[in-house]
Amino acid sequence: MSYVAPLRDLDFLLHDVLRVQATGIPGYDALDRETTGAIHAQAARLAETVLAPLNATGDAEGCRLEGDRVTTPAGFADAFRRLAEGGWIALDCEPAHGGQGMPYLMNCTTGEMFVAANMALNMYQGLTHAAISALQRHASPELQAVYLPPLVAGRWAGTMNLTEPQCGTDLGLIRTRAEPAPDGSHRITGQKIWISGGEHDLTENIVHLVLARLPEAPPGTRGLSLFVVPKLLPDAEGSPGARNAVACTGLERKMGIHAASTCVMEYSGATGWLVGAPHRGLAAMFTMMNEARIGVGLQGQAVASRAHQAAVAFARTRLQGRSVRGAQNPDGPADPILVHPDVRRALMDQRAFVEGARALVLWAAPRWSTAPTVQRTPRRRRSPRS
Repeated sequence: MSYVAPLRDLDFLLHDVLRVQATGIPGYDALDRETTGAIHAQAARLAETVLAPLNATGDAEGCRLEGDRVTTPAGFADAFRRLAEGGWIALDCEPAHGGQGMPYLMNCTTGEMFVAANMALNMYQGLTHAAISALQRHASPELQAVYLPPLVAGRWAGTMNLTEPQCGTDLGLIRTRAEPAPDGSHRITGQKIWISGGEHDLTENIVHLVLARLPEAPPGTRGLSLFVVPKLLPDAEGSPGARNAVACTGLERKMGIHAASTCVMEYSGATGWLVGAPHRGLAAMFTMMNEARIGVGLQGQAVASRAHQAAVAFARTRLQGRSVRGAQNPDGPADPILVHPDVRRALMDQRAFVEGARALVLWAAPRWSTAPTVQRTPRRRRSPRS
């Protein structure tokens, strides 16, 4: 079935339930019905006509690894280019780096449409956005000047590198090493697994944010530092230059998102630069992980919304039995199952969960904003796989 964006539901939730303009949250006063409606209409057109048609074909084709290069399914590179050129990655990023400066809330509303239409493709954008958020919060002005403009523009993509073969959520067991170099950079050596978007052909460069240990690092999570490690080293003008010593050596397969490259990454003395203070890498990485948490919640809600649409469409066309109130399809051999009370109850349960989850995501959005005045680093040390 084709995807239909829930424009009326989003409008009702923002303006009649959450009453966003009356919240007093900075930037929300500009979110009138006309503005949000125009943004949502454009996002819906992209989701329905470009992203959704690639969902099934992309999952059937999947990503291919040849040597150390990953090829995404047909149409994905052009679709990602249209996402980037449309400014959707930059929607809530800082204007100083090329963003549009809108509230994070709008990233969530448009993100639901993009995820529901094609979750695998949107994962590349979502990780890029999370990398932008971490660099905006923690990187030096020099690193920001090099990496943020191409990331915000979607010319470069981002990743999150935490998990290793011997550790999943117990990040205190990370072994990847970072050796200081005379020029102020570091040499990163180790293996990371389950790295979403670790290698692909969608952008001209890929920027990895990697947790690793400096030589003098204390044990456990207190000894982790964060490094920015590009696939291609920027030259003096900031353009992608020489290949860095980082490569994809394997692809994992995840049900339903075969078009999202999930990579084994080998760092063999790759050049990287410290982000934030030494041994404070986990606190910096939590900016990405916090965004990943609300992002995963949004993914669940968006996929559930798409599934509900499919269930309703099926119930309208699947014929079985007759209604207890008499034939509702007298010219056919049976009635559509939509007329049966228990089917209607199941569909209404689905709708209640979908609409409730959407309301929760949008209510929580400003509380998980990337703005320094709103975001908090939680005390929990557990992390999702990247």
